[in-house]
Amino acid sequence: MPKYAVFFTFTGQSVQALMDRPSDRAAVVRSLAESVGGRMECYYLMFGERDGFAVLDLPDSATAAALSLRVASSGGFHHLDTHELIEADDLGGILERAKAISYTPPGS
Repeated sequence: MPKYAVFFTFTGQSVQALMDRPSDRAAVVRSLAESVGGRMECYYLMFGERDGFAVLDLPDSATAAALSLRVASSGGFHHLDTHELIEADDLGGILERAKAISYTPPGS
């Protein structure tokens, strides 16, 4: 099953709501992933440009896109970035496929 990293930044309103009514957000994300046939591998909060991230195993990219759109539509996040993860062992095959592709750069 493909893996996706989902990075997020809460809105100020979301942070205030969490302070007023603390909740287990990891449990919410776990349940959300399971509701679409996936699973949550991990959920972390962090310092920096983003407030946290989760790694999710999801059935396919259409499911990842639908889940991302649903969460983004809540208005609870400034940023929500979803990225498909590629296993390091897959790089050799990807590079071989890239070599077989014919491409003409701009201005050539």
